[in-house]
Amino acid sequence: MQIPLQITFSNMDPSDAVRARIEELASKLDRFSDQIMSCRVVVRAPNRRQKTGRLYHVSIDLTLPGHEVAINRSPPKHQAHEDIYVAIRDAFDALTRRVEDVTRQQRGDVKTHDTPAVGTVLRLFPKKNYGFIEDATLGEIYFHANSVPNDSFHKLAVGDKVRYVAAQGENGLQASDVKPIG
Repeated sequence: MQIPLQITFSNMDPSDAVRARIEELASKLDRFSDQIMSCRVVVRAPNRRQKTGRLYHVSIDLTLPGHEVAINRSPPKHQAHEDIYVAIRDAFDALTRRVEDVTRQQRGDVKTHDTPAVGTVLRLFPKKNYGFIEDATLGEIYFHANSVPNDSFHKLAVGDKVRYVAAQGENGLQASDVKPIG
């Protein structure tokens, strides 16, 4: 971290043990991103007058280049967050997932889905369970009956518009996930 970790306690006395646990969890964040600029943790206890059912609230603000990740863990309805260490653990688990997501996006590792192309059924061979789609840019593309979901191959007709995903097969382009439009 470029700026030292900031820990604030609200409605409670500072605790060296809690501070050490927060520092330990914060140091593990460097495994997920070496670009962390700052991290600020606020541990808040409910009103001091409340004697039972004290549920702790943990907020974490973390800054990465171009991103700010904020975790604001309100106490859940169940009593697990009566334990301050559970509340801290849950907040850092959520933060870790968010930091992983941001670093994946920055690296370009985010999964992208192929957008289906649109074509026209050019020829069908129902007895042999295959056909061809005509695409304006790719030309003729082979498809098998198994590429048409819900056993809809026999409902197709020449001239029907379809959406499909093209991929290189053994004998040229092949369409998969062929779905009629309309």
